[in-house]
Parts: sequence; C-alpha cells; structure tokens
Amino acid sequence: MKYVMIGVGGFVGAIARFVIGSYVGNKLGTRFPYGTFVINCSGSFLIGLILTLLTEKTHWDANWRYLIPIGFIGAYTTFSTFEYETARVVQDGQIVIALLNVSLSVVIGFAAVFAGIALGRAIA
Repeated sequence: MKYVMIGVGGFVGAIARFVIGSYVGNKLGTRFPYGTFVINCSGSFLIGLILTLLTEKTHWDANWRYLIPIGFIGAYTTFSTFEYETARVVQDGQIVIALLNVSLSVVIGFAAVFAGIALGRAIA
C-alpha cells in the first residue's frame, strides 16, 4: 500500500509542480526562475508543516507519511531544476541573478520550513 500512496502523491505533486511553475513563470517572466523559486519555497513550508503535524498528531495513519512528504512533496519540489536553471544563468553570464537565486532560495526556503513547523505546532 505504501508504494501506491507514494505513487499517487508523486503523480499529484508532479502535476501541481507543472501547473504552478508554468503559471508563475507565465505571470512573472523567465529572467529569474520564479516558478522554481515559488515551488521550492512553498515545498519547504509544506514539508515543515506536514511533518510537524504528522509527528505531533501520532494517531494519523502511516500512509499519510508516504502520500504527502515522500510522494507529493518529493515530486513537487524541484532541487534538480533549481540547480540546472542556476547553471544556465551562470552560462549566460548573469552571475548576479544566479547568486540571487541561490541566496534567496536557501534563505527563504529555510525560513519557510520554520514557518511551516511553527504553524504545525500551533495547529497541533
């Protein structure tokens, strides 16, 4: 059953990644990898929130752990895409954009994880 839950979560997460990433990219442009940035920061928030809820609300079925953090968030977040897009920006000679992408993604992603943990604890 755990493989089914991971697969279902992964399917939904990959579709959500495509839809949200495309939408954000179309709205804000492609000079900066906004879509990937939004996906990674929201994924950081979600993993903080969901794992906090799952660990502090221990009566939840273990399948939720397979479905959401492993399946959905695993497919939704885009670290490899982040790395590739940053490399492409560097190859295009836009070092400032690349450094901005790395710095903002790490700092805001880290803050988003803590925000998710805080919200999870407030809910739990």
